[in-house]
Amino acid sequence: MNSDEIEKWRQAGKLASEALQFGKNIIEEKKSMLEVTEEIENYVREKGGELAFPTNLAINNVGAHWTPSSKSDDLFCEGDLVKLDVGVHIEGYIGDNALTVEIGTDKYRKMIEASREALNKAVEIAAAGISVGVIGHAVQETIERYGYRPIANLTGHRIKRYNLHSGVSIPSVRERGGPVLKAGDIVAIEPFVTDGAGRVGGKRNSNIYHLRQVRNIRDEKATELMMEIKNRYKGLPFAERWLHAFQNDATKNLQKLMRAGIVSYYPVLDELGKGMVAQSEHTLLITSSGNEVLTK
Repeated sequence: MNSDEIEKWRQAGKLASEALQFGKNIIEEKKSMLEVTEEIENYVREKGGELAFPTNLAINNVGAHWTPSSKSDDLFCEGDLVKLDVGVHIEGYIGDNALTVEIGTDKYRKMIEASREALNKAVEIAAAGISVGVIGHAVQETIERYGYRPIANLTGHRIKRYNLHSGVSIPSVRERGGPVLKAGDIVAIEPFVTDGAGRVGGKRNSNIYHLRQVRNIRDEKATELMMEIKNRYKGLPFAERWLHAFQNDATKNLQKLMRAGIVSYYPVLDELGKGMVAQSEHTLLITSSGNEVLTK
């Protein structure tokens, strides 16, 4: 990796961190989730970045994967436990980070602290030559010391340019061995903590989509939309509400692309024991002696 590439990773991480803190400060009771999301995403664009994925607002028992649609009228409520996950890219170089906000109450302060401490422990030990299983062991041990469970099937991930999940997962539970981190790797580490079953699943539409394939479809407007998605997002996830900026009948044509198997949605990931969930996340550049936190 050359110095220009490292600088773009750093720029993306810095802006992602700034956008996350901006978002944290505008989440309030009775405020529109759609309004908050659009404010965060506009902040990123105004600062010269692009979105690596739609801003995620996972509320209470939802572990991950939800963003408002263009028609959403959801409001934040007192007591909500909000996972805010923001991803930014600069020319495909990605910064991915998350935090948890509890609105107006203090019931889950310890759970939020457990996710932060587990992330801090992972950051302490992540370095070239360390296996992902060692990181998962440290994360699980930290979370269990607080009296909670890690979510076993939500993991961190290696990142490459224009590729958010590039094949290596960073677990939050003990695993024997596993891939070994190398100097130059970019990884997102994101412990999820719950008082529930410790697993997530679901089928509901999250309003977050990805392009599965490009192929012929006998519809001019749907084809236009497919090519716009391909060229604009370059394989990264996107939101339905973004598409209205360049096509008036985007929702209808998106549905055509889904029926044709060209586009799929990510499912909302609910905690299977109906437990509450907290999350913390940083993106790291792995070095021979340790790591550099890009989203600090």
